[in-house]
Amino acid sequence: MPRKRKLLAQLSALQSNSSIPPFDALENLNTAPDGDSSPKSSKYFAGEKKKSSQLGADFFNQPCISLAKSFLGQILVRSLPDGRELWGRIVETEAYLGGEDEASHSKGGKQTQRNAAMFMKPGTLYVYQIYGIHFCVNVSSQGEGAAVLLRSLEPLQGLDVMRELRSASRKGPAKPLKDWQLCNGPSKLCQALGIDKAFDQRDLTQDAAIWMVPGHELPGEQDVVATTRIGIGNRGEWSQKPLRFYLRGNKFVSVVDKKMEREMAAMGPFSCS
Repeated sequence: MPRKRKLLAQLSALQSNSSIPPFDALENLNTAPDGDSSPKSSKYFAGEKKKSSQLGADFFNQPCISLAKSFLGQILVRSLPDGRELWGRIVETEAYLGGEDEASHSKGGKQTQRNAAMFMKPGTLYVYQIYGIHFCVNVSSQGEGAAVLLRSLEPLQGLDVMRELRSASRKGPAKPLKDWQLCNGPSKLCQALGIDKAFDQRDLTQDAAIWMVPGHELPGEQDVVATTRIGIGNRGEWSQKPLRFYLRGNKFVSVVDKKMEREMAAMGPFSCS
């Protein structure tokens, strides 16, 4: 088995069996050629560490659209089995409102084994698989069956590890990924952070491997673009509802709505976040 795919298999095994001690190979993912094992950080990372300011249950306990907007600018932290942490600033989300939402996995209020996390307390992770290969991660909110899809992150810390994990998921040789390509899409985000089905139904307020901390600079309303969701097909009026939110002017967003941004620009200046 190629080295990178073997690393992914080992990482997945560790996630599902916390009794297994950390392995040395994963440590080497983020070690510089000169032997320096300090985490590699983006210039955008401000340096605040650990879980002292972790977002708690009160933050997640809000309506779906409100939570989708509130996520923008917050920081998602993923702790790997070897103790290294991957940090990313949330820059794009989508709201799925539950029973009435024709694009939601819980439309009609139907609860299944697959979507059970959407009906759990706010702050619960809902991880599902697409095309039988890739994963997407959502966070439950207020509202029966409502959840927010995390679409894109701005990588802040552990970029070398993210690059290795992303490369291991790609077929054949490929050029090294640029920073903005690491997490600019829901499945890319999961690959870069090593998130798979083992994270389904985990509690963001209590889990030791994944949590959120407050961002350093949160956007104002004028910094947020509200536009249509991506890849949901023909869902009638729900295909046109502005339930995708992203940070205007941020290069780590997966897809920008140029028309909407032009309309916003005509309304006045904004503070680039």
